[in-house]
Amino acid sequence: MNDFRLDERLMNDTLPVTRLGVCELRLMNDRRWPWFILVPQRPDITEVHELTPLDQTMLVFETDLVAKALKQATGATKINIGALGNIVRQLHVHVIARYESDPNWPGPVWGFGTREPYDPAEAEKMKSMLMDRI
Repeated sequence: MNDFRLDERLMNDTLPVTRLGVCELRLMNDRRWPWFILVPQRPDITEVHELTPLDQTMLVFETDLVAKALKQATGATKINIGALGNIVRQLHVHVIARYESDPNWPGPVWGFGTREPYDPAEAEKMKSMLMDRI
């Protein structure tokens, strides 16, 4: 039995997209950046090295899959990938499309300005844009 529970902050800040092999794919609810999050569906995991070798491999594979699809879909200048976990300890990987014209280029997206949530139609369009390429 899998006792996995999504961290409350991730639940509140993101929108569900789909379930991949090991990860749940979620959309950060901030329209300033095309920003997806992969969350391994394993209970009590805070670090990559805590995953089994197979789950580690799947996490890398799924991260790469999302990064390539996001780059293809957006034509972004740079795809940023990160797993910090200082605030939300549950292991999750950010995949963010960045542009030289985006609101905080080249600085980090974390903690910059005020979040701008998607309206439902925009969120669905963003999800479809990525899913069409996965």
